[in-house]
Amino acid sequence: MPRMTMIEALRDAMDVKLSQDPKVLVFGEDVGYFGGVFRCTAGLQAKHGENRVFDTPINESAIVGMAVGMAAQGMRPCAEVQFADYVYPAYDQITQEAARLRHRSNEMFTCPLVVRMPTGGGIFGGQTHSQSPEALFTHVAGLKVVIPSTPYDAKGLLIAAIEDPDPVIFLEPKRLYNGPFYGDHSGKSVGWAKHPAGEVPEGHYSIELGKADIRRAGSDVTILAYGTMVYVAEAAVEKSGIDAEIIDLRSLLPLDLETIKASVEKTGRCVVIHEATRTSGFGGELIAEVQEACFWHLKSPLQRVTGWDAPYPHATEWDYFPGPDRVIRALQKAMED
Repeated sequence: MPRMTMIEALRDAMDVKLSQDPKVLVFGEDVGYFGGVFRCTAGLQAKHGENRVFDTPINESAIVGMAVGMAAQGMRPCAEVQFADYVYPAYDQITQEAARLRHRSNEMFTCPLVVRMPTGGGIFGGQTHSQSPEALFTHVAGLKVVIPSTPYDAKGLLIAAIEDPDPVIFLEPKRLYNGPFYGDHSGKSVGWAKHPAGEVPEGHYSIELGKADIRRAGSDVTILAYGTMVYVAEAAVEKSGIDAEIIDLRSLLPLDLETIKASVEKTGRCVVIHEATRTSGFGGELIAEVQEACFWHLKSPLQRVTGWDAPYPHATEWDYFPGPDRVIRALQKAMED
C-alpha cells in the first residue's frame, strides 16, 4: 500500500472522482496550471483538461456562487478557497444559497458541492492565514462540516464529501499537510512516511461522514479533538501518563454523538480541545451535548482547551496555539474528583 502525505491523498481523491464521474469539476484560485498554493491539485489539469480543472478570478463569492449554480444543475463541483480566512465573502452563498437549496425547493433541487479550504495555524501565517472558522458553519442547518487529521481519512472523507448530495465544508489542517504535528514547534519535523495513517489505498474508497474514530482507547478521561489537536492530545497523554481515550471527531456535522456518549459514560470525565477561539467555538457545543447526554455519569466538570479570544498572533503564535502543556493541565484538573 503506498504512503502519501495529506496533500497527495487529497489530490488522489480528486483524481479518483474526476476519473470516475464526468460531472465532477475542480476549480479555485491557482488550482489549475500552478496546482494550488499548497500543491493539492498539482497535475490534475494536465491529466483531466482545462474544462475540468481550472483557475478562477480572485473572488471567493464568485467561486462559490458559480459552484452553487453548477450543483443545482447536476454537476458536482469541488471548489477550493485558498485559505479558510478568505471564505467570508462567500459566506452568503454558502449559508443562504447552498445550505438552503434542498429545503427551499422542497427537494426539487439539491446542492452537491464541496468547498475545500486549508484551516488552522502553526505555520506562522499570522491573523489572516491561521483562522479556524468551523463553528461559523456548524451553526448553519443544511451544511456538513468535515475536518480530517490523517492522509487515510483525508482521501476517504473527501471522496465521500464529493459523492454526498448536500453541501460539505471540507476543512484541511494545513499544519498536517506534510506530517503530524505534536505541538512542539522547536522539535524535529515529522513526516507521514513512517506513520501508519500515511498508508493510503489506491483507487476508490470512502469513509462515512458522521463517524468518529477512537484514536486511543483509555479509561481515565475522554478527549474530544479534531484536526491538528488530535496529535497535541496524543503528545499530552504520553507526557502525562494519564490513560485517556482520544476521539478524533473527523466530522463535526453530522456529529457522532453515540461514540462520544459511550466513551464519556465509560470514563466519567471529558476534555474538549480545539484551536479556534474560545467564545462560541465548537467546543461549547460539544460540552453542551456531553452535559445533556452524560450528566449522571460525569465525575468532574468538563474542561476546555482552546485558542484565545484574540486575532491569531504572529510573534506570539505558540502562546496562542493550544500545546501539550495546556492540555495536560486540563487533564489533571479533570482527574480531580
